[in-house]
Parts: sequence; structure tokens; C-alpha cells
Amino acid sequence: SSQNLSEEFAEAARQLKKEAPRIQFGRIDVTHQHDLRKEFNIQAFPTVKFFVNGSREDPIDCKGVRKASTFITWVKRRTGPSTVLINSTDQAEALIKADDLAVIGFFRELHNDSVEVFCETAREVPEMPFGMTASEDVCANYGIQRNSLVVFKKGKPVHNEELEDGKQNKLGLTRLIKTFTLDLVTEYNIETSVKIFDVPVENHILLFTPTNSEAFMEIYQNYQSAAAEFRGKILFVLVDTDEARNGRIFEYFRIRDIDVPAVRILNLTSDAKYKMPADEVTVENLKEFCQSYLNGKAKQHLPSEKIPQDWDKMPVKVLVGKNFNSIIF
Repeated sequence: SSQNLSEEFAEAARQLKKEAPRIQFGRIDVTHQHDLRKEFNIQAFPTVKFFVNGSREDPIDCKGVRKASTFITWVKRRTGPSTVLINSTDQAEALIKADDLAVIGFFRELHNDSVEVFCETAREVPEMPFGMTASEDVCANYGIQRNSLVVFKKGKPVHNEELEDGKQNKLGLTRLIKTFTLDLVTEYNIETSVKIFDVPVENHILLFTPTNSEAFMEIYQNYQSAAAEFRGKILFVLVDTDEARNGRIFEYFRIRDIDVPAVRILNLTSDAKYKMPADEVTVENLKEFCQSYLNGKAKQHLPSEKIPQDWDKMPVKVLVGKNFNSIIF
């Protein structure tokens, strides 16, 4: 809520006043400041913007930050180094064990394009610690090839991304790393819905199924296998159809009891929905569906009634989803 965020913002201001007095925090009620709202194009509330070097031009948006500690990290990474330089295995271990999640870049040298993209990504993901190293000993200790980004979860490496100059960009890496703040498959509920929308992945796939059915475990394992392959590109969500509080999602996707298990992809930007053509939730069918969607070959799903037999008899034609495009356009 806005109130909650406001309190966390104020707490961050209090803590940073001692550590970094040059950084000023301010709050504006734009209901009374129409000119400022217009100048900075404020669409949603609350919005947090960071102004650098006294300039009103191009402030940096601070999105998805909800806690005082994360605000502090976000600001520090904008005003100083965004990653910790690691020179020994002990330093690496300390970083990895300090939090549930940690990201380390293992590099051949600390001055190339990959390092720059890595440091930019660290600024976008203040929720977790970032370190980088060019130490041969540290790389050898973890058995990791140079120019790799490794995500550690609870002290163990869970993802290794090869970094090639010019191949990765900040947005792609940010999306990938932020997905590790969620499980591989995230079950939709009131608590997780906020986290799901905080992760900047615009493609969501949803599996609608009762979690207490006999076939559930097999379907779920297939879904997890596919999820591992598309991490960072498509967010995998599970919706329990036995949970009454999920009713609004069934309506939104026009899912009926007889349709389940059902799989849909939603593009958050265009609001376009896609239905998996195959009925069976196998690893192959899921992978094929996801790949065809990413390649732009999946057909948009427009739920529709059947075309009435006499739709064309009268001067006013009867249109439903299935014949709307062909008749109108």
C-alpha cells in the first residue's frame, strides 16, 4: 500500500541522513501540485524518482522497491560502486552466505563490456548482493569459467549464465536475475500476486488445475521441467482451480471447470491471450507452445460463441469473436 511504502521511504531517509547526508529525500502530494505532476508525467502512485546532480532532466525511476533496506541499497548503487570487488574465496563466501540469494560475476579482466552490463544490472536489482571477481583462485575454487554470471541460492549455485561481450543487455539480465526472487513455478495467491507483477517479465504462462487431483504431481513436474528452460523469458504461474478466491482469474481467462487442466499465455503489455493447442500437459507440448509463442507464431486466443447459422440473414449481421475479424476487417 502507499502508506506502507511511505513509511519505508521515510525510514530509508532517516538511515541515510547519517551515512550520506548529501542525498536528500522529499515527498510531494501531486493532488495539489498539478504542474509537477504534468512536468514529470506521473501516472501511477506512489512514484519514486531520483534526481542526479541538481538536474530536473531525465530523473531515474525507482520501480518495484518496497523496503527501507532496498531503498538504501538502490540509492547507494546509484551514487557509488554497484558491486563488491572480491579478491579472495573468503570474501566470496561471506557475500554468498549473507543472504538467501547472491550474484557473482567471474571475469577474465575487470574492464570490458560484459563487466559494464553486469554493474548496470546490479543497479536494477537492489534486492540481492552483487559481487565480481577476476581472481584466478576464486574462479578455480568454484570451478567456474571466466566471464560467467552465477546466481547462488542458499549458498549453492543454481544458475550459470555465460557473458559474452555485446550479447547480453541490462534488461535481459535484470529479468533473468529477478525471476530468482520467485520459485521456478509460482503458485498464484494474494501474497505472491504482488511479487509476480514486480518481476519485469511481460510473458506469463498460467497452468489452471486442481492441485488435489490424482494427475496433479505428474502435470506439475512437466510444468517445472518446461519452466527451467524458459527462465527469464516466460514466468510460470500455477493457479489452483479449487481455490474459490481465484475466481476472478478464471473469469478473466474464461476458464470453465470442464476446461481444466488448461494452459494459457498472457502478454502483459498487449493483454493478448494464447491457448495451448494440445490438451495434454506434457513437457513436449509445453515447450512447443512456449517456443511458438516466443517466435511470434502462436495464434491469439479469442474466446467466442459459435457463429449462429442465421448470422447473415438480416441487414444487421450477428457478430461473435470467431467471425468478427473476417467480417469487419
